Amino acid sequence: MSEPIHPVDEILAPPKLFTLGLQHVLVMYAGAVAVPLIVGRALKLEPADVAFLISADLFVCGLVTLIQSLGATQWFGIKLPVMMGVTFAAVGPMVAMANAQGGAEGARAIFGAIIAAGLISILIAPLMSKLLRFFPPVVTGTIILVIGVSLMRIGINWIFGNPVGPTAPQIIDPVHADWLKAVTEGAAAGSVTGLPEMPAGLALAAKMNNPAYAPLGNVLVSAVVLISILLIAKFAKGFVANISVLLGIVVGVVIAIAIGAMSFAKVGEAAWFGLVTPFHFGMPTFDPIMVITMVLVMIVVMIESTGMFLALGDMTGKKVTQPMLSAGLRTDGLGTLIGGLFNTFPYTSFSQNVGLVGVTGIKSRFVCVAGGLILIVLGLVPKMGALVEAVPTMVLGGAGLVMFGMVAATGIRILSGVNFATNRNNLFIVAVSLGMGMIPLIAPNFKQWMPHDIHPLIESGILLASISAVVLNAFFNGASGSVEEAKAAASAADH
Repeated sequence: MSEPIHPVDEILAPPKLFTLGLQHVLVMYAGAVAVPLIVGRALKLEPADVAFLISADLFVCGLVTLIQSLGATQWFGIKLPVMMGVTFAAVGPMVAMANAQGGAEGARAIFGAIIAAGLISILIAPLMSKLLRFFPPVVTGTIILVIGVSLMRIGINWIFGNPVGPTAPQIIDPVHADWLKAVTEGAAAGSVTGLPEMPAGLALAAKMNNPAYAPLGNVLVSAVVLISILLIAKFAKGFVANISVLLGIVVGVVIAIAIGAMSFAKVGEAAWFGLVTPFHFGMPTFDPIMVITMVLVMIVVMIESTGMFLALGDMTGKKVTQPMLSAGLRTDGLGTLIGGLFNTFPYTSFSQNVGLVGVTGIKSRFVCVAGGLILIVLGLVPKMGALVEAVPTMVLGGAGLVMFGMVAATGIRILSGVNFATNRNNLFIVAVSLGMGMIPLIAPNFKQWMPHDIHPLIESGILLASISAVVLNAFFNGASGSVEEAKAAASAADH
């Protein structure tokens, strides 16, 4: 008599596989495309290059999902229903790197750090389960809270405009600029005399309110998107409620088209089919500090993945063995390595898709295999990347408040299970680490007298908070985390 097939290994009918796979893709889509948009614009890349980043991201999302769910040799793939996507934990460090060095040169430095971190992650993956005790819920909850709060700045800037550049709140009054130009040119020509020599680096202050910053029309569109998401989340049921963020963006896009704020010129120019090629921006460069920064991010990512895999094992009734766990974490590293090669970013299992497994009760990993294939196809259609890139930031802003706020709320949910009543030291861990995480947000120039080489390491509030939380927890509580606590924290993160 043949062994019964475990629900995880059940292959469903093709129409059902496609429908359920598409459902997984739609649930993760808004989050998946957010990171290439953020980093591409931080690098000040051309729209076509940002669209390429989006296509590359979708392609690698699908490829790494296939490896994780289907399995590739005994070394890679946990063979559970897992959808892989770019981790938000890496956004802060990558934006800091992009601000320090923009354009293709900055992109090469970021991808070099990602490639190196991916290789190191593959090597250290088997050791990660032994580090669980350093990451109890008080640490992981704090880190995820700081990630969400740090990302909120990006969502808010999408609504109102960036604090520097063309959308800065204040700009130089052109009358003042013209006067200074006339004086300097007159002094140089000798027609204006009696002036002392102009000090080096003299510049006018920006004092005139910029009409391009926070125009009420943009704020109104963002508000409509936000309200649409909240209404759909409250009144819709099941799958429709699960894709409320994506549907809210669609509402915003319709409004943007109606008021002429969205152009499809780049979408029309984009091809229907295009291969995602490695090293699109040239050969990567490897900065040791950037590599260390990204490795620290990957350690946090793999700890989070460990809890997620253990929780998913409980959810599906499939015991997660040590070799399975190592294979899953190795795939986080492999996905990150592939991401760096193909011009995209570090990868992890998406918690909202883990939550979807619990909501639908469908445990088959082949549903995620189907989702991975759909993502690969989307990544090979450049028009999709161009369409996402064309969405105005005012539309993304309303959705960004929800997406990034949900990350922060997930951290709060995890912290809600922490014992603060009888262990007051946990309050110190959260309080100090949250404060450390806020330093780069509130005082971005705090590092101006520190060695320039360490700037990428300390510019990320996420990394400062992570190091603070781990060190303070070890100081106050010792190495007290457990597998059961990791499972509980991951279950709280399913949203």
